[in-house]
Amino acid sequence: MKLSTKSRYGVRALFDMAYHAGTLPVQIKDISRRQKISPRYLEQIFQDLKKAGLLKSRRGPQGGYFLSRKPEDITAKEIILAAEGDLSLVSCVKEDQQGCQSSCEFDNICVTQGLWDEATRRLHEYFDSVTLKDLCEQGKELGLEKELDHRFMYFI
Repeated sequence: MKLSTKSRYGVRALFDMAYHAGTLPVQIKDISRRQKISPRYLEQIFQDLKKAGLLKSRRGPQGGYFLSRKPEDITAKEIILAAEGDLSLVSCVKEDQQGCQSSCEFDNICVTQGLWDEATRRLHEYFDSVTLKDLCEQGKELGLEKELDHRFMYFI
């Protein structure tokens, strides 16, 4: 299985938001600059993340996108599922089980079906155990510098 750029960039973008702004609004242009992802592509990805309830948006000068929940309450699995739609390694272990039945004469008598099913289960379990907060802690350990948002800086 190879994750698409949509899910990889989605995880990076939401990490960026959590790391640099927490639950405050962030503008696409800032995420784009820091993560080197096209702003137009980020807009497309964010539409799926909004539909999944992971992001909200606010218009106006103090607006932008913001996380719908705290970073410790958003998992990598949720982000990847919102972007990919599915996390199954092969079609015969999908939850609806339609993939294999229509294309494979070995459904339910295949030795490897259990292997793929267990691998998919473990993948789900792992991605579900990693939160944006965990990624932020890894970012701190790596020494990633936090960028202060210029919109919220005041000079006296």
